[in-house]
Amino acid sequence: MRLKLILIQCLTLITHIVFGQNKVQRIDSFLTSLHQSGNLNGNILLAEKGKVIYQKSFGVLNDSTKEKLNENSIFRLASVSKQFTAMAIVILKEKGKLKYEDEISKYIPELSHYGNITIRHLLNHTSGIPQEFLIDDSTDNPNFETNTDLIAAFAKYKPKVMFEPNTNWEYNNNGYSLLASIIEKVSGMSYGDYLAQTIFKPLKMKNTFVNARGYVPKKVNNYVYGYVYSDSLKKYELAEDMEKYKWVVWDEGLVGSQGVYSTVIDLLKWDKDLNTNKLITNESKKEIFTSSDLADKSKTEYGFGWRIDDNGVYGTMVWHGGSWPGYGAYIERHIQNDKTMIILVNHVDYAKNGFFPISDLRKMLYDIEAIKYNDISPKELEIFAGEYKGSGDFVVKIKYENGTLTRNHSNGNIYELKAITKNKFHMKGSNPDIFMEFIIKDNKVEKYILTQPELKVVREVFKL
Repeated sequence: MRLKLILIQCLTLITHIVFGQNKVQRIDSFLTSLHQSGNLNGNILLAEKGKVIYQKSFGVLNDSTKEKLNENSIFRLASVSKQFTAMAIVILKEKGKLKYEDEISKYIPELSHYGNITIRHLLNHTSGIPQEFLIDDSTDNPNFETNTDLIAAFAKYKPKVMFEPNTNWEYNNNGYSLLASIIEKVSGMSYGDYLAQTIFKPLKMKNTFVNARGYVPKKVNNYVYGYVYSDSLKKYELAEDMEKYKWVVWDEGLVGSQGVYSTVIDLLKWDKDLNTNKLITNESKKEIFTSSDLADKSKTEYGFGWRIDDNGVYGTMVWHGGSWPGYGAYIERHIQNDKTMIILVNHVDYAKNGFFPISDLRKMLYDIEAIKYNDISPKELEIFAGEYKGSGDFVVKIKYENGTLTRNHSNGNIYELKAITKNKFHMKGSNPDIFMEFIIKDNKVEKYILTQPELKVVREVFKL
């Protein structure tokens, strides 16, 4: 009986090992295929329960020298920096140095005309602070260079808020730059030094720092350069050398909304710490990862520097992306299932939807079968083209061109619709997955039913 039990346990263990290997092999095959087709140049790290199950570097960090990427290659995080800005604010709050309900004018008197906007509003993107960059005609510089310039322009021009605080949600880079200035005012240190002292050094994130390369040049070993695909040249070009992206040099001085550089290894250390109380209490962490409420009690699906998704497939997912010409950064944490995805890339083709098929990789992490597409004839595709209107005022245009069906949203996003059946389509590149099932009546398309299974969303959109 004992021998039989041991054999069963051994077989179970072998099954789990093989199962895990198959998953990792599937992931590796998928990523390798992306790289070989020219659609992936970067570092990927996947972890479960704090342990790495997959980690690999694809491509080079410098197109000129052909130096290869490695696990310690240092990428620009862009908006992924916001979670570190938020954490610094939380640490200051726990130390009694500030309160979330403090009006921002308490720390930045020049902004007294925004008297009812609080630190919490900035954290949640519910402040209504104007998002666009303001141009000071008295200078030769077309964009802000530093946080000081940003505050000076707000003080000089006093632009009106986009909406009253906490009545709406709109993603706002300027709000997080102001948070960085509050950190400096309260701590008496620079934003970069405070993050280093309170977060990076305690967590031994040795290759993570704040940098404004254009203003404070310093040699960074293993530094990753960012490249953008040029349609005219049919190749990747260094972003800062392209006329379209010259502003990246001017805007490097702004921190808080961006400015942090890191590696996949250091971001895993950050991820692991978020499961401990080393930096802050459980109560504070809960607030970071809880969707804030607007005045009308609707959810914003944003906490403190993290987006929040709750769904029936993966549980609570907290995530954030970062985009900067030539760079894409992404970190996603699954709270209940303790899984983590970290993606850093340095070659971006903006003609394609998104910088990485995150939804596909997530399915593989859970061993969920990939979506299978079917070919249908041009004549069968053409009937779905047209304009569609849902419950709001927005109009969605479905276009058919050169054998491809696309969904064109009023916000400028374009997604290819790939056929699963003759009337059901997957919106390729959507995250989470979006499906559209067209309802045909009397040989005419009447509407489509949009579903997002992971978010339990079902919506009818009627053809005009």
